[in-house]
Amino acid sequence: MKQNICIIFILFLVASIGCNKTASDGLQDKAVDVTEATAADIQSKIEKSKHLWRSNPPASAPARSISIGDYASFDLDNGLKVIVVENHKLPRVSYQLSLINNPIQEKDQAGFVSIAGQLLKTGTTSKSKAEIDAAIDFIGANINTFGRGAFGSGLKKHQDQLLSLMTEILYQPSFEQAEFDKIKTQTLSGLSTTKTDPNAMAENVASVLTYGKDHPYGEVENEATVTNITLDQCKKYYDTYFKPNNAYLVVVGDITPEEAKTTVQKYFGAWKSQDVPTHNYKVPASPEGAKVSFVNKDAAVQSVIRITYPVDLTTGDDGIMAAMVMNNILGGGIFSGRLMQNLREDKAFTYGARSNLSPDRLVGNFNAFASVRNEVTDSSVNEFLFELNRLRDEPISAEDLSLVKNSMSGSFARSLESPQTIARFALNTFRYNLPKDYYNTYLERLESVTIEDVQAAAQKFIRPDNAYIVVAGSKDDVAEKLVRFDSDGVIDYYDAFGNKVEVSDNPIPEGITAETVIADYINAIGGKEMLMKVKTMQQMASMDLMGQQASIDMKQKDNKMFALKIAMSGMTVQEQVFDGTKLKMGGMQGTQVLTEGKEFDAMKYEAQIFPQMSYSSEGYKLDLKGIESIDGKSVYKVVVTNPSGDSETQYYDQQSSLLVRAIETQEAQGQTMSVTSDYSDYQEVSGIKVPYTVTVSGAMPMPMVMKASEVKINADIPAAAFSVE
Repeated sequence: MKQNICIIFILFLVASIGCNKTASDGLQDKAVDVTEATAADIQSKIEKSKHLWRSNPPASAPARSISIGDYASFDLDNGLKVIVVENHKLPRVSYQLSLINNPIQEKDQAGFVSIAGQLLKTGTTSKSKAEIDAAIDFIGANINTFGRGAFGSGLKKHQDQLLSLMTEILYQPSFEQAEFDKIKTQTLSGLSTTKTDPNAMAENVASVLTYGKDHPYGEVENEATVTNITLDQCKKYYDTYFKPNNAYLVVVGDITPEEAKTTVQKYFGAWKSQDVPTHNYKVPASPEGAKVSFVNKDAAVQSVIRITYPVDLTTGDDGIMAAMVMNNILGGGIFSGRLMQNLREDKAFTYGARSNLSPDRLVGNFNAFASVRNEVTDSSVNEFLFELNRLRDEPISAEDLSLVKNSMSGSFARSLESPQTIARFALNTFRYNLPKDYYNTYLERLESVTIEDVQAAAQKFIRPDNAYIVVAGSKDDVAEKLVRFDSDGVIDYYDAFGNKVEVSDNPIPEGITAETVIADYINAIGGKEMLMKVKTMQQMASMDLMGQQASIDMKQKDNKMFALKIAMSGMTVQEQVFDGTKLKMGGMQGTQVLTEGKEFDAMKYEAQIFPQMSYSSEGYKLDLKGIESIDGKSVYKVVVTNPSGDSETQYYDQQSSLLVRAIETQEAQGQTMSVTSDYSDYQEVSGIKVPYTVTVSGAMPMPMVMKASEVKINADIPAAAFSVE
């Protein structure tokens, strides 16, 4: 398949998603007839009222005592701990089952807990997945299973059917090999996007560094660990940990405690208990000094920054309220947070910069993060550190404290509208052994936080001098500028899954240039003489897109004409035709004809059957950046800039000389994105090697795999195929 067909398809998808906009309602503001004198008088009164309000702000009212809905609790004889939260506003009820045990280490099979949880709902000893799904849909219910529990909800009148299905799933999972294989394949497919998603890369590296690989929070799924997972391991996990004495059951909805006790006993009373292993882990330590860690994403136009380290903080700890207030002032949920005001409002480095201070029963963590432009990455890190140091070293203002308290009070009050919030509070009260009025006194404890309390919390939990500064982005553009932030002056490099890698300047063999790399590629796919004889090429391909098959038909002629048709369910959804002088672009949103502009200029290059043949022409610039590794293979990295100034980074296998990857920056719907195309399965057609599989990632949640079904070279293509009329 031609190298850039995938880019066209990406842009088609993004455009299709983006064009679904809601039309404006067309309402017009009504004119108001006000004389100049009246307007001036009104303005004067407004200014006076503003002055009075600012000089005499109303005094804060004392914190209200609140009454959060109560809950009931009881234990079954088999050890199942049950919490019941009544809510009779709607005739619905939900059942949330959560395992009690600490997370386990999955080691070289990281990912099996998640897969085991997904498997539970794929069939029982008496029902197939399709039958389960149909039964759930019939009563309008919802049932989901996870690695650490299950959830079911539905109308109260269908409660018996709901619980019958839920407990059958829970007690009699079939663990079918075919379903296991399907989930495993989907998991591996999803992991492939991690290699091109800077946010996922940064998150993985931050987890490994913050917790360590010997802690369950520091384990990262990758292709190797998921490949190692077996069906037997999933069964063993289920058999070991899904026991009533290792679970909480939270019941919420239109039900009384007495009714819940009878119902829970009926459906969960026969569940057999069993001893469950316990797991304890060392508390991870912060780094000695600030440590810069970098994960490379070639051609990235933005850098993802995460400043992180572990903290000793658990729900219910003394001082946790001051710590939460402190984090909100820095960069919590409010727009006026210092990080947001600095990096977005003042510097315009990013759309958003925030921070989290997360308590946890094993180990908490601090995390400050943003996505910023390449050219301001080092400046952004500097501003992050400035704000962290300022919060730690300088007392906050009374105005900042009051603003955050008001925001947190409002958020807390709004959260009480959800019965699930009450259920979470109840579960936390049990899990962390909190006083029963812990959440009833939330507003009082919030109001009692002082400026001194916040500074004490900042001095305890804000540690910029002992933090991991994780950046995912373009190494060539960003990395060296970050050396100054590392205490030792050395940057550590990691791959997308948190494995440390050695980045060395592999010497380029003598005589190798960007031009020779391209020449070797041309020879590898057939040679210059053969390629020059190619006058037409037609490629037919298909791919699965959200359960539907999309077909692609692309035609090229004489290196100046191009036609592309994309169809789904027999209907053409995107069409492009270029006759060398005019470009027609059509789709579900209409058709337009262009004779100039960016899309028109780009099509001149798309029309070239073998674009590398033109790289020696005037206006092209080639830059051999070095030797890198892709999937264990050494590749030459070449940056190609065309006469229009657009650049693409290409990777050529050092052994086969074939193109294996291309990364191009594209704009769609006002956003700049980096799109990666991987080429494989080269097959010979009329003496010329063509990649039959192209995998595209970076612009969609899941990678798109396009497979060619047929490639024709020098077949007769009628002139009408390129008609713009």
